[in-house]
Amino acid sequence: MNENDPEQLRLMSLLFRAHPWHGVSAGERFPEVVNAYIEIVPTDAIKYELDKATGLLKVDRPQRFSNTCPSYYGLVPQTLCGEGVARRMQERTGRTGLVGDGDPLDICVFSEKTITHGNLLLRAVPIGGLSLIDNGAADDKIIAVMEEDAVYGGWTDIEEAASSVIDRLKHYFLTYKGTRGLGKERSEITGTYGSDEARAVILASSEDYRGEYSGIYNLLNEAKDRIGH
Repeated sequence: MNENDPEQLRLMSLLFRAHPWHGVSAGERFPEVVNAYIEIVPTDAIKYELDKATGLLKVDRPQRFSNTCPSYYGLVPQTLCGEGVARRMQERTGRTGLVGDGDPLDICVFSEKTITHGNLLLRAVPIGGLSLIDNGAADDKIIAVMEEDAVYGGWTDIEEAASSVIDRLKHYFLTYKGTRGLGKERSEITGTYGSDEARAVILASSEDYRGEYSGIYNLLNEAKDRIGH
């Protein structure tokens, strides 16, 4: 393949599925509106997650008990919880010695509409987040609403969300790993934050990603420019 030939690049983009983490942009209106790759829906009794090597959605483990995620749950493409995300967590919480968990930035998306399965993209508007520390690592959970959703789409900040909705999210993230029965997981939610900080965390995660995967990021954007995307 001639990497300088726009028609060949366009053909490759049509023939092969994009990697949900590396091959999809964070969104044209990022960070006000972001693309979210959904791994789990509220009806799932299986914990699914993206296999980072292949880009396929895989079974992580069955949930042993009845706790299910109360929102659509997934990741923001081309983001990484690295040094920048950890730095913001330290500034926000006053903790020291934190690191990023090395995964894409997690996102929880509320919508009135029923989506029956994961492995799809949707546009989400960040309204806040949970400051979650998992075994000494920053593991932020961005809270968002589906763009133009009839019920939740009017929310612009976490303060507009019912406390019971946020409490359900907190309960899920503080308990779902305990179902492994290992007794070693130590997750802590130190607080919540609003839409301004959510956008700042998303930008920090984008910078962390570009720092770690600069070759992939630059190559993909050069290819998009050549094929007119």
